[in-house]
Amino acid sequence: MHQGLRNYLVITGGYWAFTLTDGAIRMLVVLYFHQLGYSPFEVAMLFLFYEFFGIVTNLVGGWLGSRIGLNLTMHIGMGLQIIALAMLAVPEAWLSVAYVMFAQALSGIAKDLNKMSAKAGVKMLVPQENSSRLFKWVAMLTGSKNTLKGVGFFLGAVLLEFAGFRNALLILSGGLLSVLIITATLLPRGLGKTKSNPKFSQIFSNTAAINWLSAARFFLFGARDIWFVVGLPVFLFSVLNWRPSEIGGFLAIWVIFYGIIQSTAPLILRGHSPNATTASLLAFSLMFIPAAIALALQQNIDPSQTIIIGLIIFGAVFAINSAVHSYLIVAWSSHDNVSMNVGFYYMANAGGRLTGTVLSGWIYQTQGLIGCLSWSAGFILVAGLLSLGLKKAQAQKNP
Repeated sequence: MHQGLRNYLVITGGYWAFTLTDGAIRMLVVLYFHQLGYSPFEVAMLFLFYEFFGIVTNLVGGWLGSRIGLNLTMHIGMGLQIIALAMLAVPEAWLSVAYVMFAQALSGIAKDLNKMSAKAGVKMLVPQENSSRLFKWVAMLTGSKNTLKGVGFFLGAVLLEFAGFRNALLILSGGLLSVLIITATLLPRGLGKTKSNPKFSQIFSNTAAINWLSAARFFLFGARDIWFVVGLPVFLFSVLNWRPSEIGGFLAIWVIFYGIIQSTAPLILRGHSPNATTASLLAFSLMFIPAAIALALQQNIDPSQTIIIGLIIFGAVFAINSAVHSYLIVAWSSHDNVSMNVGFYYMANAGGRLTGTVLSGWIYQTQGLIGCLSWSAGFILVAGLLSLGLKKAQAQKNP
């Protein structure tokens, strides 16, 4: 157990460091290119390859991790992120749309290799019969990651304002390189590597519960990113006239709060291990929140107060939804298939993020933030309906 806890802390520390750079680079790109005159849709398109290659990476990454070890896939992800950061730290004249999209593609591959490796790695460190500890460790890893992503938003905005775009990227890449060296030294080799090499054709899940959960995840995270990725930061910047550091600080506080709620989900649910019913009830509860925010904005209620209060409520309920999903995919996977199931599941997550990101720019440009919020509520409704399929699938076969 002592060795397992040590390895869990090393994985979590590496995941934290990576997440800081992931949050920072997103805020840097959104705000910097908006300042250069890019439209909301053009800013969204900069993340197109980031999200698309996240789909590909999750699909292939679980299979790769089971063959070469999760520690190695995690470190490959860190290395690719360092390259992506360095690629963007070039003269402004080099930063064409195609060039930035390619750098973001590397960052997307890096992010999902790192996330898949960290979350699947936790399964290997917990005894199979200890579902309570698994829920706590997964919730803590996921929640703390999101807390650090919030810090990354703030860090990116502050570095942009006070150090400039290029210097910010160089600082981030140097810090992540140091962490890569440390974790590569401390983690055991071959973590999560299976004894028998799985076939590539096995990357698609044939388990009904995993498929229903993955489909619900697609719409759940698509619903968040439809208004959060482009629409919200641009609305705060161009409509409410917030400075970059104010936007970064606000979103950082929100994501930190979101991460804290996610980490404490086992306490909020009073230690009960979540099931299919939990997932569906939480999704339907979440649906009403973006709809209420959109209605308040439509009624010309103070937009600053509406956004702040609405985001707090949305963040709390969404965090519990996400924590339950993250636990279920790990809990319902066997030790032999965990990396492949987690990879397949986060492929659906990346697909939802890609869809949400593209829609965020297009819908904000054509329908404003109210349109983004309305679409978000619709996506969550679909996620809730798909979650109902989990009950039947779990009853037929509990993986």
